[in-house]
Amino acid sequence: MYQRILVATDGSTLSKKAIKAAIDLAALCGAELVAVKVVPRYPQSYFEGGIALQPEEVRRVESQWADEGQAVVDAVKKTALAKGVTTKAITVKSDVVSDAVLAAAKKQQCDLIVMASHGRKGIKRLLLGSETQHVLTHATIPVLVLK
Repeated sequence: MYQRILVATDGSTLSKKAIKAAIDLAALCGAELVAVKVVPRYPQSYFEGGIALQPEEVRRVESQWADEGQAVVDAVKKTALAKGVTTKAITVKSDVVSDAVLAAAKKQQCDLIVMASHGRKGIKRLLLGSETQHVLTHATIPVLVLK
C-alpha cells in the first residue's frame, strides 16, 4: 500500500494525533516514516515581526529553534521505533510550512502525507490561513488530515 509516509508535526497536542495515526498506519503497511518539523527563519525586518539583532544573535536564535525542532522529530522517531517502524527525523528551515512539507515529501519520495488541521472555518480561516489546505490543494500524492 504505502512505502514511505511523511508526517508533519509542530509538536502540538493536535499534531500528536497525526503522529499516532501515521505511526500506526506505517506499522500496518510496513512503511517507513519520515517525521518533518518546519523551523522558521528569524524575521529580518520590523515588518516581519522581528527585532533588530546582530547577525551572531540571529544565528544563535535560529540554531536554538533548529535544536528544538530536531528534539520534536527525534521524539517521534523514538516512539515509532518502539513500535517497530523505521523512521527518518528531519527538520526543514522555511517560512512557508506548506511549501516545505510538499518539498520534503517530494525529496524523500513519500507516497502519503499525514498532518493535523485545526478545522478553522469562516473568518478565522480567512485571516489565519491554512497550511493544511495549501498542502491538500497542491499535493500530487494522497494527504490524510486529522482533526
